[in-house]
Amino acid sequence: MAKTSTIFSCMKCGATHKKWAGRCDACGEWNSIAEEAPLAAGPSGKTLGGAKGRKVALGDLSEIDKPLPRIASGIAEFDRVLGGGMVPASAILVGGDPGIGKSTMLLQAAASFARAGKKAIYVSGEEAPSQIRMRAQRLGLSDAPVKLAAETNLRDVLTTLEEERPDVAIIDSVQTMWADHVDSAPGSVSQVRATAHELTTFAKRRGVSVILVGHVTKEGQIAGPRVVEHMVDTVLYFEGERGHQFRILRAVKNRFGPADEIGVFEMTGAGLQEVTNPSALFLSDRENPAPGSVVFAGMEGTRPVLVEIQALVAQSTLASPRRNVVGWDSSRLSMILAVLESRCGIGFGNMDVYLNVAGGMRISEPAADLAVAAALISARQDHAIAKDAVIFGEISLSGALRPISQAENRLKEAKKLGFSSAFAPSRMKLTNESGMKVATNNDVGDFIAACFGAIDA
Repeated sequence: MAKTSTIFSCMKCGATHKKWAGRCDACGEWNSIAEEAPLAAGPSGKTLGGAKGRKVALGDLSEIDKPLPRIASGIAEFDRVLGGGMVPASAILVGGDPGIGKSTMLLQAAASFARAGKKAIYVSGEEAPSQIRMRAQRLGLSDAPVKLAAETNLRDVLTTLEEERPDVAIIDSVQTMWADHVDSAPGSVSQVRATAHELTTFAKRRGVSVILVGHVTKEGQIAGPRVVEHMVDTVLYFEGERGHQFRILRAVKNRFGPADEIGVFEMTGAGLQEVTNPSALFLSDRENPAPGSVVFAGMEGTRPVLVEIQALVAQSTLASPRRNVVGWDSSRLSMILAVLESRCGIGFGNMDVYLNVAGGMRISEPAADLAVAAALISARQDHAIAKDAVIFGEISLSGALRPISQAENRLKEAKKLGFSSAFAPSRMKLTNESGMKVATNNDVGDFIAACFGAIDA
């Protein structure tokens, strides 16, 4: 029998290495290489195991399939992120920081499925059934007919699901599951990959919707090999700041619905409560207009969301001034500062710059460039922007303002919340259905002149 040698795989990109190293040569990630046992291979040049496989059925693109049925949980924000509900035989991976509320949200979802007449099983590898019942009692879910189990042996879990045939199965978490045919510890690369593969295959084979909870690394990415995210149909991240009561469920991959869709929840003593109008919630604590405060009309998936961007600029006593950012990309802030200095003559070189997205929201779309620039200039000049104005637009390196998508939806949301004017890029097709007064500009210089007038460099 050939000797089985150990291999080392990168948990980020999946590249294999013959020996351990501190840095992956393929993706450049540090401390991402872990030991695992290799899969058995068939003889060279032959079919796997020397046996011939069967021919698979082939279909045409012209074939018409039935619309995918969906299982609604009754939690509107959760169903919205999934694209209208859960698709049978789908595998969903949910990640988030420890203590952010993943187990609470999924227990509430399991109870909603069960109350709607669906058979739901909640399998925990981290808590005892008595602990789950305590949480259910606190959340008012004790009467929900959810079946509970505390088990980490994957073979036993699959056997139970095979016999029970639930509509929805929740596994909390995939890192605690242990496959006895894999020679490594629970939570290792091999175990996580094998567990995810077995559960995903079971979901497809038996038509059971499986939700997997995944731990995250200190960088906020789901722990384990990246291939796990490719195996499943949907990847959701549960985000939020511990200092805020808001929680955001964000879809980063969805084979059955739009990606980048978000659902907003509020953490209360009775569990997670849906937020049907997140724009009003994120702006609820906004006081009278202050320098450095700007309202940005953004889009998260198909939903328009208005958030407040706050900036503070102060003279620095350091050789390298501070650049602190919360809720936005720090590299993009550096780009905006460079454009303002190079194209508009407004320097921040001897100033500390602090930028914050209020409410714990995180913004990733380039359309926030103009709002960030406005907040920076407003803070630097100690000049407040009108309280009824929203700002959006992408800034290019030349200082030009580039058109953005779904401008009408942004304006309609702003109008609904009482805003009456907006600053936006030119060259956009606006039908003015919202009734907003829109000031369009070709570049950053025109915007600054229209919004702030003459500025001393």
